[in-house]
Amino acid sequence: MKIAMIGTGYVGLVSGVCFSDFGHRVVCVDKDHRKIEMLEAGRVPIYEPGLEEVMHRNVAAGRLSFSRDTAAAVDGADAVFIAVGTPTRRGDGHADLTYVFAAAEEIARALTGYAVVVTKSTVPVGTNRRLGEVIRRANPAAAFDIASNPEFLREGAAIDDFMRPDRVVVGVEAERAKEVMGAIYRPLFLRDFPIVYTDLESAEMIKYAANAFLATKITFINEIAALCEKVGADVKAVAKGIGLDGRIGAKFLHAGPGYGGSCFPKDTRALARIGQEHAVPVQIVETVIKVNDEIKRRMIDKIVDICGGQVNGRTIAVLGVTFKPNTDDMRDAPSLTIVPALVGRGARVRVVDPEGRREGEHLLPGVAWLDDPYAAAEGADALVILTEWNQFRALDLPRLAQSMAHPRLADLRNIYSAADARAAGFTAYTGVGR
Repeated sequence: MKIAMIGTGYVGLVSGVCFSDFGHRVVCVDKDHRKIEMLEAGRVPIYEPGLEEVMHRNVAAGRLSFSRDTAAAVDGADAVFIAVGTPTRRGDGHADLTYVFAAAEEIARALTGYAVVVTKSTVPVGTNRRLGEVIRRANPAAAFDIASNPEFLREGAAIDDFMRPDRVVVGVEAERAKEVMGAIYRPLFLRDFPIVYTDLESAEMIKYAANAFLATKITFINEIAALCEKVGADVKAVAKGIGLDGRIGAKFLHAGPGYGGSCFPKDTRALARIGQEHAVPVQIVETVIKVNDEIKRRMIDKIVDICGGQVNGRTIAVLGVTFKPNTDDMRDAPSLTIVPALVGRGARVRVVDPEGRREGEHLLPGVAWLDDPYAAAEGADALVILTEWNQFRALDLPRLAQSMAHPRLADLRNIYSAADARAAGFTAYTGVGR
């Protein structure tokens, strides 16, 4: 199949590269000249383990290329995927569809034969039908069908998620379009990965409902963690005890400083807005959004408390600022709430993150960036673990404690136990839900 992928952000680039690894001919298109130049030079503009290797392999095989020319990429394509951003719109919390509709109009003008126009971007229910209307207005003679194909990629594990998915969701109503989508995903079908065919609206809702449910699990265990601290329970034991129940499952039951990233904050807000517009308030999701914001502020209080009630003039070493490990994504990361609050209260903050500096330098002004956690801890008054990078899972705790002015540890990912911290020489320790 010949595929045009409009947008080379996280979803578009990963999807385009993986489709080419299936054996399809893929052209990835973007308006950002700098990004296309980087890709043509063999450099990946995002950090995603394994992506660069797969990209190089398929460029070398002649199946994958990059372009700024939408018309050339769409010409003769069997499927055109829209994978542009849908950020939260200022003022009302809805998804901003400006880029999606602009891409649809450009695709419409470029269509020269039949193609399936596929939405990879996360869009509110009803958007795909509106896209069909946009294309028909822009090009009444266009031969096309619309499909909705939401993505379920975890940053840091996107290649594996694409190649070995829990399921592929395809919203499609025309038989011809279903055949095209079946051909595109045939390598997964042959390996017995489930492909769920449904209508357009159901596919759109599946994406929002899935992310909202996962965000709810995270927020639930964080609320239980706060209660555990009051009653003397350990949230890690509680999470294990309930997660072994097959009806609940162990994933997304790790207490911490709240969820962030490119999907959960944006999609929960959009789903809440969709419910309000249809007079069916999604009250659980609305509460999840509120509680997640409160959890981040609660983490600030934990750090202040461990420093004796004030951080003015204190030196605090923060390990990890990306929203999760194995990504450089800073979008809605808890650090963007916690670190500025510490700086604003007069703390001298040192930051270490394996991949976060490129984005973080302009998002977190007033902090010092270091490459080594031991250098960051030297003479510090507190050490805070915000992101559970593997590099931070086997630290030499006695070395850290000995080098600090005041050996205090705020482990907001529960990597280390209070007993281990105290045995290593830390005089104060706080985790989450312990």
